[in-house]
Amino acid sequence: MLPYGRQTIEDDDVAAVSAAMRAELLTTGPEIDAFEAELATASGARHAIVVSSGTAALHCAYAAAGLGPGDELVTTPLTFSATANMALALGASVRFADIDDGDLCLDPARVSAGAKTKVIAPVDYAGQPAKIDAFMRIGPCVVEDASHSIGARLSGKPVGSLAHLTTFSFHPVKTITTGEGGAVLTNDATLAQRARDFRNHGLVRDPARLPAGSPKHAYEIQSLGFNYRLTALQCALGRCQLKKLPRFVARRAQIVARYRAALDGVVRMQTVREGVDPAWHLFVVRVRDRDRLFAALAGEEIFAQVHYPPVNAMPLYRAHDPRQTPIATRAASELLSLPLFPSLTDADVDRVIAAVKKHAA
Repeated sequence: MLPYGRQTIEDDDVAAVSAAMRAELLTTGPEIDAFEAELATASGARHAIVVSSGTAALHCAYAAAGLGPGDELVTTPLTFSATANMALALGASVRFADIDDGDLCLDPARVSAGAKTKVIAPVDYAGQPAKIDAFMRIGPCVVEDASHSIGARLSGKPVGSLAHLTTFSFHPVKTITTGEGGAVLTNDATLAQRARDFRNHGLVRDPARLPAGSPKHAYEIQSLGFNYRLTALQCALGRCQLKKLPRFVARRAQIVARYRAALDGVVRMQTVREGVDPAWHLFVVRVRDRDRLFAALAGEEIFAQVHYPPVNAMPLYRAHDPRQTPIATRAASELLSLPLFPSLTDADVDRVIAAVKKHAA
């Protein structure tokens, strides 16, 4: 059986977690600090804030950007619902804009900023960075949902250093994993502090931020926040996985190159823009009868996946009309994610290719 995605856990990962379990601190302490520092270095950002999930990362980033009631977030409908849902969680509204038909990312030419637009949240679909430079020129705060793209580069710059705020996911099917987990990256010290506060109940212990003369045990809740902390055990795993990021990205690229060479002219594939080095979380193909291909592959124990049903077609967003984003709506009906993970062998890839050629016609 071949799933569409799978974590890669090796003996050194297990050893790292085992060692962390013997440490004095399991929820705070040096493992968290070390993972954040190493993640910031790998991503080219000044600040990294690790959190309990990719969804929590979006919530923290939007809160740090000041998104709230009366504000609007603009994003793509071709994403997991968390990209939009966390705006609703803060009392903001969501507006969906259409995608580029080639790279399948939010199209900056279709994004406008109104008086209420506080955040633009492009998604690095399948691991290809969106046109972040173009979004940065539009004006509002740009939160890059990079759940798919850790390890990717845009014009030579690593994802994590491009937008005002960037979010990662460390779910097991992502390029590196902490079990569940995520992170917020930024070069702005003020945004970083807001995200850190939001991650930990809005709790402040720093004497410099407390009233003069406060006792050493004092703390204040200065803003609304949640418990989105990542444990030391997860950070130990994340640190070990992060060392393997270049290897994992390279192997994913090899697999995608094999798919693309063999399936050229058989199925339609995502275009890759000049100057982009994707991280390839997903390899997606576009076929007219997607559901038939999905079933046929399952019959051969190849379990593909759909990424994603359009968010603006979900009941929660019933006020939005998917016909207003026709490119995304059409693409969502055609897209299928084929198996892609580092331990996939060339023989496995060839098996998938043969099955797609057999059933895609």
